[in-house]
Amino acid sequence: MGPCSSWATKIASRQIDIFNGLCLRGQATKLLSVVPESRTDDATSDQGEKFRWGEKPANLRELEARAARLAGLRLGDLAEECRVPVPPDLKRAKGWVGGLMETALGASAASRAEPDFPELGVELKSLPVDAHGKPLESTFVCTIELAHIAHSEWEESRLWHKLGHVLWIVVEGTRSIPVYERRVGTPFFWIPSEDERALIRRDWEKLTLLIAQGRTSEITGHLGEVLQVRPKAARGSSRRRTFDEDGALYDEQPKGFYLRASFTGAILAREFRLPM
Repeated sequence: MGPCSSWATKIASRQIDIFNGLCLRGQATKLLSVVPESRTDDATSDQGEKFRWGEKPANLRELEARAARLAGLRLGDLAEECRVPVPPDLKRAKGWVGGLMETALGASAASRAEPDFPELGVELKSLPVDAHGKPLESTFVCTIELAHIAHSEWEESRLWHKLGHVLWIVVEGTRSIPVYERRVGTPFFWIPSEDERALIRRDWEKLTLLIAQGRTSEITGHLGEVLQVRPKAARGSSRRRTFDEDGALYDEQPKGFYLRASFTGAILAREFRLPM
């Protein structure tokens, strides 16, 4: 069992009501901070202009300041300010939360193969968690270009471009809580450590090799310690052209790279000083 797997086991064994600000070993968790007093409906910028969601950040400092305003907000309130309709549930709107955050913070990459904030080199990822701060699902990173990945190098890969610098936005994900009422946690920036980067790269190289050899039938969600390959398509009938191990073209269901919940849980544990 790898280090991230053991961290996840320890996290899962604790009953930590992070969203209620429970004090742990004398330290108050900050996964969901109190709404900053400086953030009000008529908050103004240093230049005296009223704050507006959706404006493109000019630099990292500005992005950080805007992200901090999200802490403690209900998704419904944020959606109203951004004029985004709120779905009754997320069963048919799985990307809605991430899309709302991108709209609010002025992300500009859309679905292109580059970070959500290209000029800043920052990717935005929303992370639904339960009442104890445990991620509820794996995190989609990027789609896989099945026919071209054989020619990819790690340093220039779509995956690494996405994960080199991430703005994580934690969101309540318990299904019993109406989407409108779910709160946003404290956003934070993350740059993979050398150990984390090595783990991701090792999985990427292993999975990429199988894809390049046309052995996609051997890839299951069980492969990979921190990274996994899963189908990525709204409809199971969707297909893309790729090569089999004999070099013949065939149709394959679109796939994507995902970070395991055990890995993102370990990131949260370190960032918010959760007991291990």
